[in-house]
Amino acid sequence: PTPFIAGGDVDVDSLGRVIDLVVRAGVQGVTVLGVTGEVSRLTERERARIVETTTRKVGGRVKVVVGASADGVRTSIEFCREAKALGASAVMVSPPRMTKLNSESVVAHYKTLADAVDLPIVIQDYPPISGFAMEAALLARIAREVPAARTIKLEDPPTPFKTGRILAAAGDIAVEILGGLGGVFLLEELMAGTAGVMTGFAYPEVLVKVVALYRAGRVDEAADVFYRFVPLMRFEFQEGIGMAIRKEVFRRRGALADASTRAPGAVLDDATRAALDRVLSWTARQEGASWILD
Repeated sequence: PTPFIAGGDVDVDSLGRVIDLVVRAGVQGVTVLGVTGEVSRLTERERARIVETTTRKVGGRVKVVVGASADGVRTSIEFCREAKALGASAVMVSPPRMTKLNSESVVAHYKTLADAVDLPIVIQDYPPISGFAMEAALLARIAREVPAARTIKLEDPPTPFKTGRILAAAGDIAVEILGGLGGVFLLEELMAGTAGVMTGFAYPEVLVKVVALYRAGRVDEAADVFYRFVPLMRFEFQEGIGMAIRKEVFRRRGALADASTRAPGAVLDDATRAALDRVLSWTARQEGASWILD
């Protein structure tokens, strides 16, 4: 998330604490300037400050992926170049929002980016952002024709089903698929062949544990951990208010000084706060871990 001071300026101190929390959780990378980073409400100067703060704070401990989506290819190229100059490991780009977007223009978009910037590209497959649903065959084609774009952040449900179709269409091309959507289908996505998950759930250590257990062949244990946290993931990922909930949890964990979103972002009401209290308490009891409430 992008922290703000009472909904105003970017709070770089809180951003640093969030990064430390996430890295200590054992993740392999962090992502900034994504959808839940409220990227559409940031100025270009703020974008650069966030990327610079993140890469400096990470200090090479993990990879840094920077959102670089834009409606125009030239703008996206500039975002990508800026990300590289500031130390990013990769960029994440969704198809541009165009009234006549088609498969050929999508492939051309990623080819142009790859030719212009020497960075790995994570394709963000999230139709609500681009207004364009990429079929499995198209994603496999991009992987064949644009080697820099062989990682997919898949957020077009049903994600486990689509994962299998993409991998089958890609054949012997090494494609890595990362789940998203708050982590609510993480176990099923792993079973379908994903490489991991890329999402902003406020308890990243849980995601790390599920993936580690699954990869160690301890699938039943992975499932037990995952199922205990699904209610919280589901609650946090509510459409329209999920970012405000997630920020409130990070505030309770001591990472954010202020949980506000930037206008016109949602503001939590008393009923939602009470519901959050309940699901956090229930999860802590199921997990037998008071740290969830700290």
